[in-house]
Amino acid sequence: MTMACTNSKQLSVERWPLFSLLDPEFISTIKQACVLGSSGNEAIVITQDDDVYALGSNCSSCLGVGDALSSLEPRKIEILCKKKIVDIGYGSGPHVLVCTDNGDLYSWGHNGYSQLGNGSTNQGMSPQLITTNLIGRKVVKVACGSHHSLALTQEGEVFAWGYNNCGQVGSGTTTNQATPRKVAACLGTRKVTEIACGQTSSMALLDNGEVYGWGYNGNGQLGVGNNVNQPNPCRVAALQQMIVVQIVCGYAHAMALTDEGSVYAWGANSYGQLGTGNKANLVTPTKIALDKGRFVEIGATHYNHVSAAITQTGKVYMWGQCRGQSITSPMETRFSTVDDVFACFSMPAVTWRPLSFETDNFYTIERHLKMAFDNQESSDLKFMVEGRVVHVHKAVLKIRCEHFRSMFQAHWGEDDKDVIEITQFSYPVYRAFLEYLYTDQVDLPPEDAIGLLDLANSYCEQQLKRLCERIIKQGITVENAAMLLAAAIKYEARDLEEFCFRFCFNHMTAVTQTEAFNKLDEQTVKNFILKAAQRGAFKY
Repeated sequence: MTMACTNSKQLSVERWPLFSLLDPEFISTIKQACVLGSSGNEAIVITQDDDVYALGSNCSSCLGVGDALSSLEPRKIEILCKKKIVDIGYGSGPHVLVCTDNGDLYSWGHNGYSQLGNGSTNQGMSPQLITTNLIGRKVVKVACGSHHSLALTQEGEVFAWGYNNCGQVGSGTTTNQATPRKVAACLGTRKVTEIACGQTSSMALLDNGEVYGWGYNGNGQLGVGNNVNQPNPCRVAALQQMIVVQIVCGYAHAMALTDEGSVYAWGANSYGQLGTGNKANLVTPTKIALDKGRFVEIGATHYNHVSAAITQTGKVYMWGQCRGQSITSPMETRFSTVDDVFACFSMPAVTWRPLSFETDNFYTIERHLKMAFDNQESSDLKFMVEGRVVHVHKAVLKIRCEHFRSMFQAHWGEDDKDVIEITQFSYPVYRAFLEYLYTDQVDLPPEDAIGLLDLANSYCEQQLKRLCERIIKQGITVENAAMLLAAAIKYEARDLEEFCFRFCFNHMTAVTQTEAFNKLDEQTVKNFILKAAQRGAFKY
């Protein structure tokens, strides 16, 4: 399991429900994160300052904070802070493994089958350093099945421990293994570069592109051509002519990506997770998605039956059990990363690999546009409104608004001006309009939103008009209802007019005693009384 970069911190984190309650300032400091747990309700995050936090339900004390208390507020895992974690593995038991930059291995959480590797079956309340058979070795990658664990060393050795009822520890037996032990059979001194776990199976990728599997094989998830469990690593012969560069395991299926961008799948297929167009299990790897182009990354996790992949051109596909639906052939999505598939469609919504975010001040186009608004250094145009200046960019205005595309034509005088004065709208209203063109958002009280609604009508900005109507509806009160009703009538906002009338009708006694109601013109009052009478307001 390799730390990988996603396109944007904000885009990725916001898709995971568990992070929705976190303070935006804290979210902005996150460098790495993973979501785990039977309901996707636990998370571990690492900040740019290399502090490690956990939050969530704390099942089996897998938050590693020393107790069994749940928390929606991040709690610091003191022992791991400043340790420079390079990889995180998490089993559905749940249990957690991490390895650090200097090669140390820590584990905590559920331990009923010795999956923590500390020689006991006692639950781990906080991270414990695991050293048995690993002294002098540097662990660089970790992986977890439901109740077993794998570690890969810098030298390319694989160590395994934990539940072994199907041979998933690779020791040649089905006896549980309480501490890390090298998987030697068949692998020998050959160098392994990647490891992956299904629920009760294990896989390894060698530096020469060969793939080996061991453990439970009842669904053919080892890809060795049969349904027989394998207590020792067995080569996936069907991939012999391929150079595999990535392997992943789902609950009971597996996939491989070759250096030519082809995807092979095998194992359980009751939800279409193999992407073959049917639900038949496969005991040998089969090439899929032949018409989708060259793939550059695949994704799966033993927590569920979802598969995902992204092509060289950035198209993200998903298949398998996606929020209760069985998708048997790769379906193109509108996502930009494989991670987003698991955030939005997997059940539970866990990360298939630890997320890793850019820390070098990486900004999206959206972020840059927001920062550019009213920026004096980069602007090429000023609007003067009520004696106050707003700095903007002609190109942005022309791209975003038909009104400005017309205004900045060569035969119009405004095209040559550096400063344009606006007299028909207030400063808060016009500034909010310009900011909307940079952000697609409006932040105004209902009283000012009325003015912006007028502008939206004048400039034929329908989306802005809808945003203003929403602000007004959400901000209506007894005190301002009559004024908002009058404005809705004036600007011919029919839906808003009906909404404001209903509010006034439902609170008629209070509304008719307000100053705003007393300021209504005579015709508006007459129309209101007539309409209210038609609705039965004056019946005895």
